[in-house]
Amino acid sequence: MPAITLTTLQSLKQKGEKITMLTCYDATFAHACNEAGVEVLLVGDSLGMVLQGHDSTLPVTIAEMAYHTACVKRGNTDALILADLPFMANATLEQTMTNSAMLMQAGAHMVKVEGQLWLAESIRLLAERGVPVCAHMGLTPQAVNILGGYKVQGRNENQARQMRADAISLEQAGAAMLLLECVPSELAAEISQAVKIPVIGIGAGNATDGQVLVLHDMLGLSITGRVPKFVKNFMHGQDSIQSALKAYVNEVKATTFPGIEHGFSA
Repeated sequence: MPAITLTTLQSLKQKGEKITMLTCYDATFAHACNEAGVEVLLVGDSLGMVLQGHDSTLPVTIAEMAYHTACVKRGNTDALILADLPFMANATLEQTMTNSAMLMQAGAHMVKVEGQLWLAESIRLLAERGVPVCAHMGLTPQAVNILGGYKVQGRNENQARQMRADAISLEQAGAAMLLLECVPSELAAEISQAVKIPVIGIGAGNATDGQVLVLHDMLGLSITGRVPKFVKNFMHGQDSIQSALKAYVNEVKATTFPGIEHGFSA
């Protein structure tokens, strides 16, 4: 597989071919995901929960994110690496620039920030300085205490209208990708049509331009035993992790995953 770039992802959207993304935190799994044909590796602050055992992503530091990004970089040959700015790492414009530089120097090709329209200025400044940005909208885990828990976002018309408008504004500010988490499937489809940049979904139906899952979730590994509705265990019926990774790629490409049962209604 040739090296994946933003141009590659844009081309996949234009052709209508689904983009595959998985979280990844180390060199070994980076290599395995490359072998399976996963196009984007997300070094997510979800590592706080699945690797460190915290009950949220909030304790994760920028130093830890840079460390895991560097680990993934060393095992990666083909995929585009997307790295999260963790909780409060982009509280000010200065912090955003400094911490984004740290992630890019560790090996990221793009950074991901959680939020809504207030991200526009920092996205514009990063894009001007050569840092591609993915804007994470909908359920934003770093704001779980404001949202009152892990709840579907955009179910009422006012929320949905605002999310559509914000998505367009963030694209105009320079965002190179959107990630929609726990958003009604119909709304996610509308946003995917409304913007020219790739839109990746998790719990957002199958009409987005691509899908992402937490690696440990799709391999059936859970500390708590609580499995989100949008997760499928791809180890079922497979004889190896490598086969499970390939099955995920194949099902996303064929649009058989996610199914209706993995999405949410308004």
